[in-house]
Amino acid sequence: MKPEADQVLNTSAFQLLTGVAPLLPAGYPQGTASLIAMLSMMAAQEYERGADIRAAENDDMRQLFAALAPEVADDSLKSRLLAAAETKGTSLTISALDAANYDLRRLLIELQAHVEPQPGAQARDAERRIWALLKAAAERRLVRLPTG
Repeated sequence: MKPEADQVLNTSAFQLLTGVAPLLPAGYPQGTASLIAMLSMMAAQEYERGADIRAAENDDMRQLFAALAPEVADDSLKSRLLAAAETKGTSLTISALDAANYDLRRLLIELQAHVEPQPGAQARDAERRIWALLKAAAERRLVRLPTG
């Protein structure tokens, strides 16, 4: 599609902010137009990077599961971690990536709940690796507001 969706959303947002909002009565109407413009800019950003963010998170979780599974004493959890580590994304649609992300995150929570009460340096290392993954995921998903 030419122009791309992010260009359409950003151009529309700019027109709302600079052309429409100033003509509206102050207060609620101007605030609503400005809010819609900001949401459009955020949607444009999501269009551009949404699939990449989700695919990277999913890959990171699969790699972590492969690395930590051998250390897990619970055989059921270990086998599910190994199975999840072997999965591959079948589609780059946001809905498919989100579905995989949801399943992987549920397993990550289960892994974290398993690791946290365990004693020893190996468990603390696993915890650090889980938290590093979560921090990287949060940093990828930061909304970056446009600057002048």
